[in-house]
Amino acid sequence: MKKVLVIGSTVADIIIRLDKIPTTGGDVNVRWQKMSMGGCAFNVSQAIAYFNVPYLLFSPTGSGIYADYIRKELEKMHVERAELNPEEPNGCCYCLVEDGGERTFICEHGAEYRFKKEWCDKLNPADFDCAYICGLEMEEHTGDIVINFLRESEIPVYFAPGPRINEIEKSKLSRIFSLRPILHVNKTEATTFTKTDSIKKAAELLMELTNNTVVITDGENGSCCLSHDDGIWYEVPAFKAEVVDTIGAGDSHIGTFIAQRQLGRGLAEALTEANRISSLVVQREGARLEKP
Repeated sequence: MKKVLVIGSTVADIIIRLDKIPTTGGDVNVRWQKMSMGGCAFNVSQAIAYFNVPYLLFSPTGSGIYADYIRKELEKMHVERAELNPEEPNGCCYCLVEDGGERTFICEHGAEYRFKKEWCDKLNPADFDCAYICGLEMEEHTGDIVINFLRESEIPVYFAPGPRINEIEKSKLSRIFSLRPILHVNKTEATTFTKTDSIKKAAELLMELTNNTVVITDGENGSCCLSHDDGIWYEVPAFKAEVVDTIGAGDSHIGTFIAQRQLGRGLAEALTEANRISSLVVQREGARLEKP
């Protein structure tokens, strides 16, 4: 088995727990706050690692207090990663978590979101079975560098754009779709982008754009998938969960899905395990599960 190339950010998450998000001019007290490892690519890499599937985290770590924290934690966790060390400072992400577990993000983008061509040139495409990319990094001006690398290398792609699917420049999004990625979105992202209320119709419309399998998560209703190979529509129920914190739920889902496919599992099996792992993630604080 070759590695999964996980491209994207590793971010210092400042998790702030409060009763509710304040309105403009409002005043609320914070219950507690802490710094934690986050970022879509980091979260996905750790979901893949949970199943002992080989990966390479391709994620820049710059300078400053947030980068120092990230570098120290990555070394402590023995994360398999490329050494990408730009001079510019890292940003951070403020994760506001309300009662009920719903989260709101306020992000400062820094070095962790931006890539250089010379970094990609050092990669050997033959080392990888597939690659993962996220919407935030592709939206940056350096996203084209990653897109060009993936097009030239012909590595199969998993793409999880998140809410940025509606913000990424249309011409850039078309270039990503031309890579024929397996698309991973949630119901809101899928239906908003396709302007339909039907989750299955949304999957069909998205498949017309990507010419590949589409995975859609739907919270407590589970997840579904439209297979490109045979046109089969899969619906897999969720596992019951007492939600504490939804940070990283989508990342853990796609990371697990990728790992299961690497292990040779079918679509239904991969969705089931992805649902199970994401249900465990939302029942704890933070985006990562510790190995038993």
